Formats: sequence, C-alpha cells, structure tokens
Amino acid sequence: MLQTKTQLTLEEFFALPEGEGDITYELIDGQALPKISQKKFHSRLTRSLIKILEQWGEQRGEIGVEWAVKLTRQGRDWMPVPDLLYVSYQRLSPDWNEDEACPAVPELVI
Repeated sequence: MLQTKTQLTLEEFFALPEGEGDITYELIDGQALPKISQKKFHSRLTRSLIKILEQWGEQRGEIGVEWAVKLTRQGRDWMPVPDLLYVSYQRLSPDWNEDEACPAVPELVI
C-alpha cells in the first residue's frame, strides 16, 4: 500500500508514480490500495464472462477488463478497478474515446 498522510484526491491519485512491476492500484477511502492478483479459477471465470459479454454486448456498450471507474462515494473520490465491467451506450456515448478511467457508472461490475 502507498502510505499517505492525508486522504488523496483523484487528481493526487493520478499524479502518483507508477507501481513497481505489474501492480495496479485502486483509490479506496482516500488511500491507494494495491489490487489483489487473480488466481487460476478466477482468471478462467473472468475470461469466460468476457466471451459471453462480448457476444451479447458488443453493439450495446463498452466492455472493459480492469478498467478503472471514476466515482464519488460519500463525498469522496473513489476509483475502483473491477475485473470486468459493462457500460451501455446510453450511459457512455459510443463516440467517447479517451484513454482514461470510465466516467460513467457501469450497469455491470465484477
């Protein structure tokens, strides 16, 4: 965990240096917390769910794997990194093509 004396804002979180190796961090309750790596069964299940979602939702919305989501929870910035998400084109325009965290609340998060 990255130790901070104060609670991080979203801007401060994005300004932090990259984690060592392949560590991914989430912003939870103002702290940068490392995301726990998947194990074999979890990884296979995620892969299967991706295939199902891609067949069903490709024309309906965006499907993301470990795509961070910008949220506010109890007045604080919160940026979880779900294993898998689906957000419809009703919530996120099909024209949105930025390389950043998802700005819309997804309908499905795993």
